[in-house]
Amino acid sequence: MAAQRLLPVLRSPGADAAVDRTRQLLNAGCRVVELTTSTPDWDRALAGLVAEGRGLIGVGTLSTGEQATRAVAAGAAFLVTPFPAPQVREVATAAGVTLVEGGYTPGEIAEAAGRGPAKVFPAHVGGPRFLSSLRAVLPEAVLIPTGGISVDEAPAYLEAGAWAVGIGSGLPDEPAALARLFTAGG
Repeated sequence: MAAQRLLPVLRSPGADAAVDRTRQLLNAGCRVVELTTSTPDWDRALAGLVAEGRGLIGVGTLSTGEQATRAVAAGAAFLVTPFPAPQVREVATAAGVTLVEGGYTPGEIAEAAGRGPAKVFPAHVGGPRFLSSLRAVLPEAVLIPTGGISVDEAPAYLEAGAWAVGIGSGLPDEPAALARLFTAGG
């Protein structure tokens, strides 16, 4: 994820669309993709993609232990929450799967960052300056801002100290443009 710098966060209308878009991203040189539980049949999409053995596929928008258990069973490489989620944390710890736990307040982010990578959500509300302020008090934290960030805005977050940036919409559909994003390291 750190090498890629951009983390596609897919909210698809169905499992087949999620699989197609993930394959398109992988073919363009992307190595890490986050599917979301807002996609119907997300666990079926995840299991199929994991079986193909290409890239690291994780699941985000997890808020319950039951969702986390399903994600682990389907082969998720990592789990992502939008806010502090103790039940998801328990499942991730028991399964030995990386958790990117979300938060927005400095306290929530500091607590999550004390355990591993922390998702700053919704990042667009505070913008790069908020992230820069967090970095000032959490210099060693692995911070991944997500939520309302366009591809064009991602460099400002990276300059402010983001380890990677989650992009949920606005990724180009054109294969060559998509490839440029991922072959340049994000």
